[in-house]
Amino acid sequence: MIRPVVAGVDGSREGFAAADWAAREALRRGLPLRLVHAWEAGLPEGAAEGAAEAGILPELRAPQHHARHVLRSALDRLDERYPQLTITAEQVARPPVPALLQEAEGAELLVIGSQGPTGLGGFLSGSVAMAAVAHSERPIVLVCEGASAEDEHLPDGGGRASVRTPCREVAVAVDVDEPNDDVLAFAFRAAELRRAPLRAVHAWHLPFAHGLTDAAERQARMRGSAERELAQLLLPWREKFPTVPISEVCHEGRPAHVVIRAANGSGLLVVGLRRRRTAVAPQTGPVAHALIHRVKGPVALVPHD
Repeated sequence: MIRPVVAGVDGSREGFAAADWAAREALRRGLPLRLVHAWEAGLPEGAAEGAAEAGILPELRAPQHHARHVLRSALDRLDERYPQLTITAEQVARPPVPALLQEAEGAELLVIGSQGPTGLGGFLSGSVAMAAVAHSERPIVLVCEGASAEDEHLPDGGGRASVRTPCREVAVAVDVDEPNDDVLAFAFRAAELRRAPLRAVHAWHLPFAHGLTDAAERQARMRGSAERELAQLLLPWREKFPTVPISEVCHEGRPAHVVIRAANGSGLLVVGLRRRRTAVAPQTGPVAHALIHRVKGPVALVPHD
């Protein structure tokens, strides 16, 4: 079964940026693009005649008309920009979070705006996006307002934005203590599709040891150990993806801070999303939560337990 790239659109600038990013990714992967818009109120299809007789049609049909307008606007824009891409669009008469999660189940990846409007008609508000990320079993890419095709490429020789230059690096956050193949596979494949280098980022820290005076020596040993472990971890992936240039970055510090600094200038950041299942609901971990809110470029979150 062919899994499409799915983009959630809501009429916001973030939603359009996400749909545009999704279109480019679908072309890279040779997959169709599916646009969806969720709306919670209004009438089901086929109920217009009875509602009109009751005199309540305009009020109840408003959300549905809005959804149609949002989808048509996105579809027209993407058809014009990417005529070679197969695109379908559908209204989903469900609340936003269940709609996104249902769509993600059958998708190669789900692409949504990282922020969006709130209130009536708001689809991808920050809370909705976070809830979808926390519950999803499939990769999700979050895209900020203003993201463009030029942002994925290096500037030209004159420092100007261009889509004709090589793609920027793909960065991936790596935990050498608990590595995950799904995260690394997604990152390496993304770099391969873009013909871009991959930057593997690992954060390590020096455990506190009261009363010891050889901190510098211990720090050097820890750094060396982290560098060796990262190199060893990536060795089979270098063999599996021989055309992907790889750089390794090991820094001491908190994972979120290290990854944010190291991912600066990349075209895509790939992060493993370890779900925390509590008695109330699944939650994203603190590192993923910080990256979602502080990284300006697209962030791909690959869920794992």
